[in-house]
Amino acid sequence: MTETGPPTSGGTQATTGTPHGHLGLAGGTALYVAAVLGTGILVLPALAAEAAGPGAILAVAALAIISIPLAATFAALARRYPDAGGVATFARRAFGPTAARVISYWFFFGTPIGAPIAALMTAEYVVAVMGGTRTTTVVIAIALIAIPVVVTAFGVRFAGWLQLVLSAALVAVLVFVLASALPHAETANLTPFLPHGLAGVGAAMSLYIWAFAGWEAVAGIGGEFRNPQRDIPRATALALVIVSVAYLAIQTVTIAVLGTDAATSAVPLLDLVVVSTGRSGGIVVAAIAAIVVTGVFNAYLAAFSKLGAAMGRDGDLPRWFGRGVENGGVARRGLLLSAVIMAVYSVFVMSIGELQPVILVHTSIAASVYGVGVASAIVLLPRWSVGWWMAVASSLFAAGLLVLAGPNLVYPFGIALVAVLVGVVIRRRARSGAGRRVVEAPPASILAPSAHSVSSDESCEAADRAAGMLSAERP
Repeated sequence: MTETGPPTSGGTQATTGTPHGHLGLAGGTALYVAAVLGTGILVLPALAAEAAGPGAILAVAALAIISIPLAATFAALARRYPDAGGVATFARRAFGPTAARVISYWFFFGTPIGAPIAALMTAEYVVAVMGGTRTTTVVIAIALIAIPVVVTAFGVRFAGWLQLVLSAALVAVLVFVLASALPHAETANLTPFLPHGLAGVGAAMSLYIWAFAGWEAVAGIGGEFRNPQRDIPRATALALVIVSVAYLAIQTVTIAVLGTDAATSAVPLLDLVVVSTGRSGGIVVAAIAAIVVTGVFNAYLAAFSKLGAAMGRDGDLPRWFGRGVENGGVARRGLLLSAVIMAVYSVFVMSIGELQPVILVHTSIAASVYGVGVASAIVLLPRWSVGWWMAVASSLFAAGLLVLAGPNLVYPFGIALVAVLVGVVIRRRARSGAGRRVVEAPPASILAPSAHSVSSDESCEAADRAAGMLSAERP
């Protein structure tokens, strides 16, 4: 049996008649916002201001518009196929089990390398504001990862409600910071608007690309919604508006208040607080940093744990990990494996002490996931529908990301090779097991000798068919 056809069971159900979880619109929106907003608000306003000056505002607005097709594509897929496998489920239906395994390995074993990066960057941010040593940075980074692991162990519904509280706190703090700094804005700081021309705007957009990513991560919690068909599009739209407004407001106020100093600011939010409230406001910035990264981990760990369970269900991990894969279930075993993977990556990242090479690995894997996810949408979504056209538009975005990844695609290629080899081993073991069962089975003529006994030739043909069916991978 080939692996090119779409599967018919196991993680491929559409929404009709499928039991779902307990996640509501508010909690789902909070998780979506957490996954997409990310730690970019801490450093990107300054980097974009350096690249484009006030033109960075235009870059943010353009990316907000460009991200609409990408968000809509994954919302359409998650609404249609709400399953713990997320993008892997979409790839399975579109291209077969090998593609699904590759996506699963990219996301489950590759993407977590970004966890220690985010934790260390945030911990360094907090230490820069509050003071401390290298040991303080490491302890804070470990805590930022460990706390969301404990939260996710209580299930996606609990994580969603907690994230709703955290997101509300984040919005309140950001509104306070921006409102306090806005009276110090000067229109003169917005001119010249394009000091580095459109090339500068393009450079700022390249920096902000990953600030609007994360839609693929939350695709795996689609089945946790009480009403996926209704709430996934709404949560996606709300999250996109909130994230776009937040980034646009932060970038605009940063440049309008700090002017050319924004380009050289190491901690732009802290500088905004200092302008409005003095150095004592540093605790506010530290709180923002901690809330942001905790939210990111809450969203991603919810997705990782459910994907691990889906991989156990589908045979890509030992079946022991499959517990909790059902919609509404708590995938603690998948979470445990995710935590172990993050711990290993954390030791590695902290030991090498340099983040840039690791960031390139993470972004190349993310670009690959987007590429296959968008390709799956083009195959699966009804042709000429709005969702299909969104997927076609997103394919241009995904192609651009792959081009930017360039030689760093060697990392996802290596993971894909491992996934393919694992599939070969699985098929050989299944074929070998089927052959042994056929040999050990007593002949039909001994069990029931009659005119209806199966001939030896027919027995061989039946054995071959049985071996073929048992060797095929479960979808």
